[in-house]
Amino acid sequence: MNTARDLAIVALEASPGRSVEQGDLSLALAASELLDLVEAGALGLDGDRVVPGAQSAPVDPLLTEAAATAVRQEPYESVEDWLWRRGRGLSSAYDSVLEKEGLTARPRGLRIARRAGHAELVESPERRRAEERRASGEPVFAALVAAAGVQDEPAGDPADLADDTVTTVLAAVGDAVMELEAVRQRRAIENAAFDNIWRGGV
Repeated sequence: MNTARDLAIVALEASPGRSVEQGDLSLALAASELLDLVEAGALGLDGDRVVPGAQSAPVDPLLTEAAATAVRQEPYESVEDWLWRRGRGLSSAYDSVLEKEGLTARPRGLRIARRAGHAELVESPERRRAEERRASGEPVFAALVAAAGVQDEPAGDPADLADDTVTTVLAAVGDAVMELEAVRQRRAIENAAFDNIWRGGV
């Protein structure tokens, strides 16, 4: 099971009226990778610290990379630090892998200029699996999809979803997404203030 890959696929199928922020998606992908690596035994959690595990990473290039770059010396890395470090540009990395593997394709024809840079999913077993996983309402996956901004927050208390590891990771990604939104809002306010000053001076 590759939660991050499923999440990347689901994000490409977000409803037309919903805008998925790449930063939010990258943080949620980093959280998904961490949960998959913990489940595989390649990494573990000691409180809020990401610690080395005894098993090798699953056979997947991005998961292998994620495990290889984990901090392996005490005091190790916090889950929050993992999300910010690993999440940097991660949505673009998954977009590239999906396209390289033929799971997405860029539209061809005269209208390509209007849709430059927009890759579309093609029919595949991976796409159907991701769609089925989302439709199943699996609580952890639903929480990650919500953190990415693909759908609204699922009902229920995240603390009831699973064990302490899952709760810790989901809480951290929720906090990180809120922090990123606060930064975006602050920048928007600053840019609006600058625009007002600029217009007032000309």
